Amino acid sequence: MAKCDTCGNDYDKTFTVVRDGWSGTYDSFECAATALAPTCAHCSCRILGHGVEANEQFFCCAHCAEQAGHSALVDRV
Repeated sequence: MAKCDTCGNDYDKTFTVVRDGWSGTYDSFECAATALAPTCAHCSCRILGHGVEANEQFFCCAHCAEQAGHSALVDRV
């Protein structure tokens, strides 16, 4: 069995994610998302969809970007 890099659970169904030469082992999608998904610069939620980006900052939606002073961004329609 392998241990989850996020929570430390020793589990027989872990999986490995490889990205840019780095790898991590997780026991659930939730733990993988906690480790890998960016965080909204305004509300701090995990960005699991496309999100928006301004000045090298990531936001979960255009509303949060606007709250942070980036009014030109719009959500995808």
